[in-house]
Amino acid sequence: MPPNTIPTRIALIQERITRAEQRFDREPGSVRLLAVSKKKPAAAIRTAYDAGQRAFGENYAQEATDKIKDLAGIIDIRDAEWHFIGPIQSNKTRLIANHFAWVHSVERLSIAERLSGQRPPDLPPLAVCLQVNVSQESSKSGLCVSTGLEKLSELALAVAELPRLHLRGLMTIPAPSQEFTAQRQPFRVLREALNELNAKGLTLDTLSMGMSDDLEAAIAEGATIVRIGTAIFGARDSAL
Repeated sequence: MPPNTIPTRIALIQERITRAEQRFDREPGSVRLLAVSKKKPAAAIRTAYDAGQRAFGENYAQEATDKIKDLAGIIDIRDAEWHFIGPIQSNKTRLIANHFAWVHSVERLSIAERLSGQRPPDLPPLAVCLQVNVSQESSKSGLCVSTGLEKLSELALAVAELPRLHLRGLMTIPAPSQEFTAQRQPFRVLREALNELNAKGLTLDTLSMGMSDDLEAAIAEGATIVRIGTAIFGARDSAL
């Protein structure tokens, strides 16, 4: 493959994932790559798809829906898996419920209820993760767990009962850090939160955490999905 192309970048990220699985005694193939394609054209997604990538993450419902429609008939759209990973606006829940297989960013019961009520009955239940703000950053979405898991537990137990949804796990976007031990700490918080929820009777199996700069630390702490954008598609166009 030519250097610095989307297929080459995907291969390099997959190599990093495989090495991290080996280094931290993870089951081979237990970590999935989610290619974050927000603000990237449909043509770039097609290139990644042709290279074998199947799961794509999008932050903006209308933009993603337009790209999904553009790609219909060009790729086997049934074989592509679309994940919504951005903040959820109430007026966009129908688009999300109709076009995505996963939603990683649920933080309110009212949003979960809308997604459940608007999920078409002919589609499989919508897989959802609850977003947790492990770094307590005011600029980031998600439930804070600094004072305990009560609110997260309440939300998780309520979402797990909703029809047309399948609660799979937790997601986080921690504050950036360059030091490996410091990178691991917030991911450990999320893993421990998931374990505590399972101890309450849930059967969660997904930790959506880790990006280009910290995927190894996330895998060390149990990530099952890593979300990679720039390292696959290149820098975002500042005009977009």
